Amino acid sequence: MEKEQIKPFIAKRAAKELHDGDVVNLGIGLPTLIPNFLPEGVKVVLQSENGMIGMGPTPEEGKEDPWFINAGGGFVTPVEGASTFDSATSFGIIRGGHVDVSVLGAMQVDEEGDLANWMIPGKKTPGMGGAMDLLVGAKKVILAMEHTAKGNPKILKKCTLPLTAKGQVNMIITEMGVMEITPKGIVLTEINPEFTVEQVQAATEATLIVSPDLKPMNA
Repeated sequence: MEKEQIKPFIAKRAAKELHDGDVVNLGIGLPTLIPNFLPEGVKVVLQSENGMIGMGPTPEEGKEDPWFINAGGGFVTPVEGASTFDSATSFGIIRGGHVDVSVLGAMQVDEEGDLANWMIPGKKTPGMGGAMDLLVGAKKVILAMEHTAKGNPKILKKCTLPLTAKGQVNMIITEMGVMEITPKGIVLTEINPEFTVEQVQAATEATLIVSPDLKPMNA
């Protein structure tokens, strides 16, 4: 798979996990591509932890409104019925369990569903933001990420970086496949036909459990 195809491929597959009417929080980076690939007829409500619900697409260049930005500081547009509010209210929505799905990126994830996505010791730390609350407060947590970083596995037996939260990840979607976190470990449920199970395992430190119903990953 060509490098430029990877992120759209992952985002398109992740979009299939969202259902009409879901309240969804998207992490910065790759997850923000997901609304471009929502299935026909599916409309979700996008929430941002800095204090907005009802985010629309990125505005055209020159038409940005400084009052409407997402948690990463990028310009957004409001859809009809959108609302803005203070951060306390926004985190009340998250902590109150009103976010159906949170889609985040990851530096590391392990077979117990632990996630590290906010700092590398000794390097500049951007801050955790709302990730800790989103992991605990959302009903479902999906990681949309590349399978490796500079050839090194990101799906580990145990995270080595400081954790964002423990045991909160439900699903991992990469360019190689779709995996679910279960009490028994990480189950490979879908595989990109461009790869073999052996190749996916070789790029993964954690031992994968191959589903007996393994099917092709169709983005």
